[in-house]
Parts: sequence; structure tokens; C-alpha cells
Amino acid sequence: MQTNEGSQDSEIKQVIRSLCMMNNRFMNFMLDDNKKAAQVFLRVILGDDKIKVRNVRIQSFIQNIYGHSSQLDILAQDSQGRYFNVEVQRSDEGAPARRARFYSSILDTHFLQPGKLYEELPDTYVIFITENDVLHDNLPLYNIRRRIDENAKCFEDGSRIIYVNSQRRDDTALGKLMQDLYCTEPKNLHYHEFAERMEFLKYSKEGEEKMTDVIEEYAARKAEAAAKAVEEKMTDVIEEYAARKAEALAKEAAKKAEEKEQANRIELAQGLLADGMSIEFTVRHSKLTEAEVRELASKLTA
Repeated sequence: MQTNEGSQDSEIKQVIRSLCMMNNRFMNFMLDDNKKAAQVFLRVILGDDKIKVRNVRIQSFIQNIYGHSSQLDILAQDSQGRYFNVEVQRSDEGAPARRARFYSSILDTHFLQPGKLYEELPDTYVIFITENDVLHDNLPLYNIRRRIDENAKCFEDGSRIIYVNSQRRDDTALGKLMQDLYCTEPKNLHYHEFAERMEFLKYSKEGEEKMTDVIEEYAARKAEAAAKAVEEKMTDVIEEYAARKAEALAKEAAKKAEEKEQANRIELAQGLLADGMSIEFTVRHSKLTEAEVRELASKLTA
């Protein structure tokens, strides 16, 4: 019979085996400091076999002291000094046009150092690899550049945004790359640069340990987030209950105050009538209705 620890290890291994590069965190590990794999990505997507990746890093946090900061999934630089930001987006909501615009702008503000000329601003590429065809034209690639409306010429400012539709998995170089993104077994990958890394992460002891730590850390954060969500939900429920209770108590207090006021009016009216005051006088001073005063008067004379 398996122990709980053994069962957990087996479950984690199954999770590791099931991961593919369309999983954002697994993609990060596949490309982290892996220049060969990043180079394949960029060469295939941009159709340029001369790209030479100088460095690549994951989860790069870019601080913006004047506004929204960002954490880039993958940031690579090539030998020409160009920067490439690659983002894997499984949710359509994660790949809006204005997010791509923002990422492009934050790269500009980060990489133009004080005192440098605008002409020294490096070329930047923001690449969104999307699970669905978020731009809806059934194209494998969407290359987005600024242009001049009046003559349709490109406005060469050095910034590019590219959307890659991972649903187009044909036998082209790009289609095979998209196939590899959904592949879970190293032996079935088209590009050996990915196969070597995946083999290490999924089947070597060191790779498994690294992935296990990440999965457990992620699971702990998810559990903490879930617990916090439950706590916040309970807080909302309690606050809602408290509000309802306060409203009910306020209504009850108002009702009692009204009943006491009515009793005072009746007592006053009874006194006025007993002293021989007229119906009209009693209505005016007791604030009761004429019908209520006449009813009281009839009871006094009965």
C-alpha cells in the first residue's frame, strides 16, 4: 500500500509529465537561460535564420515608478541588441491589443538610458503566442507595425507586435513549432533544442526536483489564495448579515418609537376630550386623524 508521501510524489510526477509549453510556467523553465531554444522560437516566428540570441531570462520585472509595472514572461536579446518579449496567453482576455501596446512602451522606457539619444532606442518585439485566434482572421501570424494612413507606408520606429495563432498547426516550420507547444513527450517534438530541455525537466532527477519545488510552491500559493478567497467571502457574508441585522434593528427601533409616539398622542387626545375640548381642537393638537379622535370620543361617551 502506497504511503501518502509516495502517493504525492507519484501525483507530482504525473503533473510534470502532463505539462506542455503552452503552460506558461513550464515554458519559462524550457527557455530560462536556454539560448538555443529561444533562438529556435525567434528564428521560426520571425522567419530569420540569422538571429543569434545573446541572453534570455524569465519573469523579468520592469519597475515603472510613474504607473503600472510589469513582469515579462520571457525576455531575450540578440546579437544586434534587439529585445524580444515572448508572452504565452491561454486566455483571450490576457492578450488585448492595449496590453501589447503597453508592453511595447514599457520596453522603450526601460531600455533607453538617461542621456542617450532617441536614435539609440533598441528595436523591440512583443510576441503574444495565443491559444486561440484572438484576432479572428485565421492567420498563423499577425505582424503589426505602425503605418502612414495616406500612403500605406510603414512608419519605421523600431517597434513590432506579433500575435502567433497556436491553432494553426500544419506542416510548415511555424506549424511544427505550434505542434511542439502542445507536445508533452520529448521524443515527439520536432525541434531537438526543445527535446533536450524537456527530457531534462521531466525525466532527470535534478529536473524533477526543480519542477517539484515549483509545483509545490505554486500549489501552496493557490491554496493560500483559495483560503483567502474563502475568508474574504465569509467576511462579505458576515458584513452582509451585519448590515441586514442593523437594518432590522433600526426598523424595529423606529417602529417602537412610532408606537410610543402614537400612545402619547392618544393619551393627549383622551385628556383634551375629557376636558371638553372639541373634535377639531383635539385633532389639531394631538396630531391624530379626525377618525381616530371621533373613535376615542365615542368610547368616552359610551
